[in-house]
Amino acid sequence: MLLGSLADRYGRRGPLIACVLFFSIVSALTPFAPNYHAFLLLRALYGVGMGGYWGIGASLVMESSPGPWRGLFSGILQAGYSAGYLLAAAVMPVIVPRLGWQSVFLGGLLLAGPIVVLALLAREPQAWSASRPGGFGEVARGVWHHKGQFIYLVALMTAITCFSHGSQDLYPDFLRTAHAFTSLAISNLAILYNVGAIAGALAIGHLSEKIGRRWAVMAALCVALVALPAWAFAASAVALTAGAIVMQFGVQGVFGVIPAHLNELSPPSVRSLFPGVVYQLGMLIGAPSVGIEYALQRRVGYGWALAGFEIVTIVALFLLCGLGPERTGREF
Repeated sequence: MLLGSLADRYGRRGPLIACVLFFSIVSALTPFAPNYHAFLLLRALYGVGMGGYWGIGASLVMESSPGPWRGLFSGILQAGYSAGYLLAAAVMPVIVPRLGWQSVFLGGLLLAGPIVVLALLAREPQAWSASRPGGFGEVARGVWHHKGQFIYLVALMTAITCFSHGSQDLYPDFLRTAHAFTSLAISNLAILYNVGAIAGALAIGHLSEKIGRRWAVMAALCVALVALPAWAFAASAVALTAGAIVMQFGVQGVFGVIPAHLNELSPPSVRSLFPGVVYQLGMLIGAPSVGIEYALQRRVGYGWALAGFEIVTIVALFLLCGLGPERTGREF
């Protein structure tokens, strides 16, 4: 809310640089926390910076993208999540045994410098200049006057959060518990399914420019449904790997459309605040999804817990997308 409002009022670059520097420095301080309470406080402060980053970054990229290529650039932006996940999976088995888990928190400083330089070299989008609000009162009114759309998009992002994190967060534990995978095998599989995720974000994001955002999301959901039996119930490592790759192609295919879709449905004067808060509220409300899955696995088994939860979220997303609005190709 804070950083999105600043970005809408004063421009994208300054608040973006502030976000990156703040959360990178706080992340680097985290391994030096003297106790758990200090660790928790640093993670909460990290969230303040990270929370502003998605909305500002998405608006900057979407407003700077050529109209006919907005879907592809949306996929490229969201593929960064999977690329980071892939790098983490590759680094963990190599770095942590030698330098400890604390060293991983220092890695963000390596990326902060290049991001700041790139942001300084970038120009403020013309779309922001044309729709810049006159004050923070206008920012607040921009959200209030579109409260119905805001509530719908929060519901959409909640379902997408459940879909995405429900397929990712417990999957390494599922592989370890249900299939006796080693840590190295899990890391290798995570690298492979994130390659699928990157491909899905790019392919479905680009496809959304041709068939529309909602139909592209529903096409990606169909891919995930096809992969779900192998992803949750396959007996062999090869079949599990294939299922996970295709599943994440579908999951991140859905997410690859989201930066463009949220920005196109946002009021012009609050194009950083509106999608950013929608995104983070969806993350907040959808956060218990992992706990729900973990509780279910004690009753119905791990495979059915994951599969059942994902089927429910896929049905919810079909309904939300099928009945929801769309403004593909909207002029910024």
